Amino acid sequence: MEKVENMKKTNRLSEVLSNRKVKYVIGTVLLSGIGIALPRIFHMLAGATSGATFLPMHICVLIAALTLGTISSSIVAGSSIIFSYLLTGMPSLARLPYMLIELLIYAILLSVFNKKFNSYVSLIATIVLGRVLYAGVLFTAVNALGFSSYGISVMESVKMGIPGIIIQLLFVPVIAKFIKQGMNLKND
Repeated sequence: MEKVENMKKTNRLSEVLSNRKVKYVIGTVLLSGIGIALPRIFHMLAGATSGATFLPMHICVLIAALTLGTISSSIVAGSSIIFSYLLTGMPSLARLPYMLIELLIYAILLSVFNKKFNSYVSLIATIVLGRVLYAGVLFTAVNALGFSSYGISVMESVKMGIPGIIIQLLFVPVIAKFIKQGMNLKND
């Protein structure tokens, strides 16, 4: 009798975990957690400037955009940056709103492009157009609204972030493909 009960529980758990919404929630939570941990790991292993060089927080947002879509990747962007700040103090409070906007731009663009193009074309278009839009946001914030730039420069961040961009191009589409296959997700 106990064996039958255990089989029912196992079947119920399998049924719940195969539910599409549950997969998206679990994926979003996991990628958010990794989005908090990964920058910390990079900082510990490669130093304080490694975040700007390797762009570890971007990786989770981009993977979420390719696998889970706009809503999940936006949640990963927002929760990763906010909880990272609350738990580690990084990024600085002055940099937080700019980085939040930057990550949301990438989340939305890549999710939209991925519906029309393959993941590599979508990622390249997102990296280029995302930087252009981010430059516009930064220009507007500083020049039209009078906010401080806090030393943020789009050109400098692109130069410094070239290793991270290379990592994104090499690994993000491959990781996203394996996650989609493993979770049996469709491109929503």
